[in-house]
Amino acid sequence: MLKPRLKSTVLVSPLADGYVAYDTETDRLHRLNATASLIVELCDGTREIEQIESLVRALLPKDETAALRAWVSEALENDLLVSGHGKPTKHESLSADQLAKLADRLRERGKIQTAYLCQKQAAELKPECASKWADLGELAHIAGQREAARNSYEHYLTIEPDDAEVQHILVALRDEAPPSRMPDKCIQQLYERFSSFYDSNLIEELEYVVPEKLSEAIELVFPGRTDLKILDLGCGTGLSGERLRERAGVLDGIDLSSEMISMARKRNLYDSLEVAEITSWLKGAEAIIESEAGKRYDLIVACDTLIYFGDLSQVIQPASQLLKRGGAIAFSVERCEQPGYELTDSGRYAHHFEYIKQVARSAGLTVDVHHEEFLRMEYGEEVMGHIVVLSNRDRSLA
Repeated sequence: MLKPRLKSTVLVSPLADGYVAYDTETDRLHRLNATASLIVELCDGTREIEQIESLVRALLPKDETAALRAWVSEALENDLLVSGHGKPTKHESLSADQLAKLADRLRERGKIQTAYLCQKQAAELKPECASKWADLGELAHIAGQREAARNSYEHYLTIEPDDAEVQHILVALRDEAPPSRMPDKCIQQLYERFSSFYDSNLIEELEYVVPEKLSEAIELVFPGRTDLKILDLGCGTGLSGERLRERAGVLDGIDLSSEMISMARKRNLYDSLEVAEITSWLKGAEAIIESEAGKRYDLIVACDTLIYFGDLSQVIQPASQLLKRGGAIAFSVERCEQPGYELTDSGRYAHHFEYIKQVARSAGLTVDVHHEEFLRMEYGEEVMGHIVVLSNRDRSLA
């Protein structure tokens, strides 16, 4: 008698309304509704088709028993189900490492859901491997499976408990109250890993346009100026410096990551570069500003730097004290639809424009320029944000 079971090379994962099943052998993806998902669960090789019908019949209208048999027949034809006795050996054809490599290839091809299924099985087959769970968490996040991402990262931390970046991401995934800024250790860890391919990743893969957008905004406030004294906060590898140098008489840069500062030095754009945490550096500079008037700046720029700060006042307030009369602060942040700011599941902060205006007023600044702009791509989606220039002038163009 026919005792159908799931093919051993098929990976399944629950969705809100059923299952998704991926055959690693044929590269076919099957989407199953709730009833089909139940049938697949019952098709474990131990039950005949009549027994499955009996178990499912109570859930089906009277006239759909024939449809059940037809679906099983179609599933057998499509190699989703096979006929066999006993419970199958799970995915005997691929090892955990092979599944992980397949997940990488599928992700490169944009097949996120199937990549997630492969990575999920890889992690389950090799639960002691931290990287399998970290990759699963990222794929779950991209696939929109927030709970699965949280569970994967939590399992990862049982193996690598000191990973500051994942600890921070979990704050968002657990819906906990966010800190006012990303921890230093998290930023240092992120860019230690990211620095060697930072530029190529942003420009070639993510269509990053923030330096250009900020440069256009700065031109509106300082048209034609090439003598500005500029401070680049969170200068990174110097991508923003390439646009700022043509406007600068003096260009200074600071960044928390020593790896990123090393990359910036190679560009030979800056008059000075320093490894420093931004808020501490600003407070120190503010303390000595009265005795060193030359330390004041015409322009302070934070190009994709304030995405690591929730409370913007901890940067904007002390930075405003370092401006010359008529000076300005130009920056980018990701857009938030909710009032105030929020920590997103990516671990970055997003801000509402009304909150930005409130911070500006508290620092004695006005909004000279504000544009809502496309910033870059992320996982195939456009990231929108605010391009802002605040000044200590007596006027506002906002």
